[in-house]
Amino acid sequence: MKVEQISVYLKNDPSSLANIANFLAGNGINIQALSMFESGEFGVLRIIVNDTEKTAQILKENGYTLEKNEVLVLEVPDKPGGLASVLNVLDENGLSVEYIYAHSQKSGEIGLIIFSILELEKAVKALSNAGVRILSSAEVCAM
Repeated sequence: MKVEQISVYLKNDPSSLANIANFLAGNGINIQALSMFESGEFGVLRIIVNDTEKTAQILKENGYTLEKNEVLVLEVPDKPGGLASVLNVLDENGLSVEYIYAHSQKSGEIGLIIFSILELEKAVKALSNAGVRILSSAEVCAM
């Protein structure tokens, strides 16, 4: 139920993101979700892709620094309170969110929220017990 994500450290210049997108596209890699933020001279690109190992290899071969980690991809109702319901479960179980990013799968119906949580196993158990749908890598890549 956990999904592998790649974090790529980029120099903050106009071609960085385009170069990565082109490397991945040229190698048949599909980006399922992404988030990017900058911090001065550098940025961090977080991506979920259809082939994590191949992506990591391609990026390393092209000189990028990266790390892989596991995140949770949750399906929530795309309506007011959808996010709050998930955060309430995490709060009730003493779980802190490191970061999140989201994707609306079907506007007004389904939202996907990607969570980085330090205690993933505890989060999976708490969320599952609360009836929150946690997607697998295969489900995310099939979208």
